[in-house]
Amino acid sequence: MRTHPATDSAAGEWPSRATPWFRAALPGRAARAGADALALATALLIATLLRHDGHLQWLNGPGLVELALVAALVHTAAGIQFGLYTGRWSYGCFEEILALAKTAAVTTPLVFVLDTLLGRLVPRSAIIGAGLIGLVLAAGVRYAVRLLHDQRLRPSPEPGSRVVVMGAGEGATQVIRAMLRSPSSPYVPVALLDDDPTKRARQVMGVKVAGTRHAMAEVVRRFRADTVVIAIPSADASLIRSLTELAAPLNVDVKVVPRVVELFGRTVSVEDIRPVSHADLLGRREITIDLAAVSGYLQGRRVLVTGAGGSIGSELCRQVARFNPASLVMLDRDESGLHAVQLSLDGRGMLDDRNLVVADIRDQQRLDEVFAEHRPHVVFHAAALKHLPLLEMHPSEALKTNIIGTYQILQTAIRHNVDRLVNISTDKAADPCSVLGYSKRITERLTAAADAAAPGTYTSVRFGNVLGSRGSVLTAFAAQVEAGGPITVTDPEVNRYFMTVQEAVRLVVQAGALESHGEVLVLDMGEPVRIADVARRIAASAGRHIQIVYTGLRPGEKLAEVLLGPDEPDHRPNHPLISQAPVPPLDGAVLSLLDPSSPREDLIAVLRWLAESPALPGRIPAPQPRPGGRVGKRQAEFTMRLGRHP
Repeated sequence: MRTHPATDSAAGEWPSRATPWFRAALPGRAARAGADALALATALLIATLLRHDGHLQWLNGPGLVELALVAALVHTAAGIQFGLYTGRWSYGCFEEILALAKTAAVTTPLVFVLDTLLGRLVPRSAIIGAGLIGLVLAAGVRYAVRLLHDQRLRPSPEPGSRVVVMGAGEGATQVIRAMLRSPSSPYVPVALLDDDPTKRARQVMGVKVAGTRHAMAEVVRRFRADTVVIAIPSADASLIRSLTELAAPLNVDVKVVPRVVELFGRTVSVEDIRPVSHADLLGRREITIDLAAVSGYLQGRRVLVTGAGGSIGSELCRQVARFNPASLVMLDRDESGLHAVQLSLDGRGMLDDRNLVVADIRDQQRLDEVFAEHRPHVVFHAAALKHLPLLEMHPSEALKTNIIGTYQILQTAIRHNVDRLVNISTDKAADPCSVLGYSKRITERLTAAADAAAPGTYTSVRFGNVLGSRGSVLTAFAAQVEAGGPITVTDPEVNRYFMTVQEAVRLVVQAGALESHGEVLVLDMGEPVRIADVARRIAASAGRHIQIVYTGLRPGEKLAEVLLGPDEPDHRPNHPLISQAPVPPLDGAVLSLLDPSSPREDLIAVLRWLAESPALPGRIPAPQPRPGGRVGKRQAEFTMRLGRHP
């Protein structure tokens, strides 16, 4: 009968696979133990000779050999106990030297006691001296071997790109080690630059600090460098722009290492070094989060993300997954988007997981089915329509998806006892003047009302333009350059806030951990950037002439976006990058009075009124007609009915 493959593997294959590994590893570890034993024996001989002023005739040769063998056995046993010979660390690293010191600290007194029991084979002072000398010899052997190993791995300076490394901190240390420990490395570091005066005399693996950033031109010329690598993982966009501008006239390639958030605790490798991207120049920031607080509300919990196939939703899924939730439910009406996010998470993309949910937030019955099946503890609501010009033309779609869809998510979450809900908003909701802004401001108000009604925490998070999202300005400009131009910009003075999708979502996840009631959490986006400057930079890097055309602001667009409305304070009680502004709640009952089939102008007027009106407890003032216009019949009816609302 055929044996099951798993049985074969368990019964027979494990020894056959383990034995070669053990045999391959054992000689190296035995060699280390043997070298340490030889170093200790040599140390005993040296210490004994020093004790006898170098007189060989006073040596007890047989006793010295006997004690050396005893010391070797004790040292090896102690070394195994401290992990010195178990392959736990790379050879000659700091951790291994520390284990070597611990081993010597245990070996010396034990040998001292054993020597007493064996009848004083060597002088007592020689044993103490031998412990120190043996430690120095064993560490010296490791250093010499490590040095030879590094020299053997060092790439040839001839074919490699000569690199000036900007930064002399831990990031630069990792970069230089990576460059100099691979024979196939395409980079040869020749100098370091750092603005910190305390690092002027520093050198890393023989590469010295040659000056500050302002000496870049002279250092590049002196060392004949052809590449500048910005090795500062914590560098923000303004520093990247400044260093790039300094390098621009030098005819060198400028490259950068990933941000801290992209490394996730691992060291930098040569493969991580990449050209400076537009996202580095616009939205790169150091974002720190309270891992303990985030883990507290995500780890082991059931999490649902709406709009999971979109740019924000998919990144939310990837970052939430790292906190080991009990389940991660991904909901979207775009099945291709769900396929892409599953591929990014597990590399399979088989679409056979019940946690992949095809559903429309407009469908209340379907939402109840999903919440009843998955019983989420935490909900991130990222599903929305976001393109401002399209929603100006079709405000009824903003009503149906952004407003009614969000309200249904909120009500479903309350009915199914969701502990925490985070509604993704936009800076367009701050002092809104567009359909997109009105609709998202209304969702902030609905979320504030839900927070007052629910036992859990329901909050909104507001931020600006996200680099790397579908439809972002960089994506649009890249497509226009690919088509041969021109790049279209609405106005020479228009400016916007930018943040990379990873940074924005990292703060959204942090915001979800904050205690907030009836507030919108506003992410600090840094300084706004002029879109015309971005366009010029992209056009200049295109390699051919690309024209820039100004088209004028579109309906509903602002010349300059704001993150906080005129009555919203910049109050940051819990996190230096997150403002918490109060939101007047809006009773969702008023939504039943809205009619998506209303004339476009009337519907926009009502949306504007709901976005700007005070909280609902009393009578809300009726909307005023536009100059030269009138309040439509449906809007007047809405006003009368709303006036009777308690």
